[in-house]
Amino acid sequence: MGALLSDVSAIFSAIMSNDSWMISEALRKDGAWVIGFFLTFFGAALVVWIYRMVPFIDRHLERTVMVWSYLIISAIIFVEVFRRFVLSEQAPWSTTLPPFLFLIMTWFGCAFNVRLRTHLAFAEFRTSMPRFGQMACLTLDVVLWFGFSWIVVVTSTRVTFNSAANFQIMLGTDNVMQWWFLTTVPVSFVLLCARAFENYLDDIANYRSGDALINQAVIGGE
Repeated sequence: MGALLSDVSAIFSAIMSNDSWMISEALRKDGAWVIGFFLTFFGAALVVWIYRMVPFIDRHLERTVMVWSYLIISAIIFVEVFRRFVLSEQAPWSTTLPPFLFLIMTWFGCAFNVRLRTHLAFAEFRTSMPRFGQMACLTLDVVLWFGFSWIVVVTSTRVTFNSAANFQIMLGTDNVMQWWFLTTVPVSFVLLCARAFENYLDDIANYRSGDALINQAVIGGE
C-alpha cells in the first residue's frame, strides 16, 4: 500500500514539473491505475452533469465530431487523389493525417453508440429474462464499460505521454505532434464511460417506475 501511494505521489510530482518525459516514466508505475480509476469515474460523472446542464452538447457532441472528421478525411482523399494522378504532386501528410482522424471518428462514434445501446445489447435474450435478471444484466453492462474505459484511459494516456516525451512528429509534417491526436483516445473513453453512466441512471429510473428496461437498439436511432 505504501508503495502504491508513493507511485501516486510520484505521478503528481511529475505532473507538477510539466515535463513529459518525467510524466511518461511516472505513469509506468502501478499508481497510474489508481489515478486512472478516479480520473475515469469522476471525469465521466462530470461529463454526465454537463450533459444534463447543457442538453445541446448531449445531443450533438459525438455526432458533430464524427461528421466533421469524416468530411475532412473525404476531402483530403478526394483532393490528394486528384493532385496525385492529374497534377503529379501530393502533400506528404495526406496519407498520415486521415488515419488519426479515423481514430477520432471511431472512438467518438463508439461513445455515441453506447448511448444508443447498440453495443452489448443482446435484447432478444434479455427480454425473455425476469425483471431482476434484466436489471442485473444492465448493471453488468455499466461495470464492463467502466472497466474497459478505465483500462483504455490508463494505457492510452501512457502511450500519449510516451509520444510527447519522444517528440514524435506526424510523418509528412515538420511540427505537428502525434500526441495532439492521441489525446483524443482517453478523452473519448471518458465520454464513453459517461454515456454508460447516463444509460444506467435511466435504467434505475425505469426499474423504480416499472417501465420497460430492455428496448430494441437501432443503429443511428435516437
